[in-house]
Amino acid sequence: MKQDQNLEAVVRQRIRGLRVARGWSLDELAGRSLLSPSTLSRIETGHRRIALDQMAAIARALGTTIDQLVESEADDDVVIRPHQHPDRGVTTWLLSRDSGQTVAKMRITRKVPDQLRVHPGRDWFTVLSGTVELRLGDRTILVGTNEAAEFSTMVPHAFGAHGEPAEVLCILDHEGQRTHLGPGRPEEPGQPEGS
Repeated sequence: MKQDQNLEAVVRQRIRGLRVARGWSLDELAGRSLLSPSTLSRIETGHRRIALDQMAAIARALGTTIDQLVESEADDDVVIRPHQHPDRGVTTWLLSRDSGQTVAKMRITRKVPDQLRVHPGRDWFTVLSGTVELRLGDRTILVGTNEAAEFSTMVPHAFGAHGEPAEVLCILDHEGQRTHLGPGRPEEPGQPEGS
């Protein structure tokens, strides 16, 4: 019960904080959320519990989501620790928890693997430092610092550091996350780890 009360207090605080940050009065938020100013006032002050349909209307009016309003305020994930895969020659820092895509920083020390991989989706990366050697089918493309690459992952591909280690910021869909960031695991014949 106490946890529910704490969560409601956080949600109330976030609603008021977002409203004030936008410079809106209770009347303005009421007009945008189709709730009465007195209902909003009681919600913000804790004199009324927030119904789910009210929370949805308020979130929409404030340009946010219910998920963001109820998101944990725990600060245990403030520091992003690297996931090291020395056998793969890659260190990753997961920078997002979005359900549709993953944003990660990668430090690549390996050379380009000999065998190329294919998986559904698209990959995008920008090189923060160094040079990345990208193999797409029969082509080899050097992507330097401050350059980006975006490609269909249905084209056989692999990438690695060209010369010195390279660091990239990448956006991957679920298939890309599974292929590029997944932990080392036994592969099926013909499907080596390493794109």
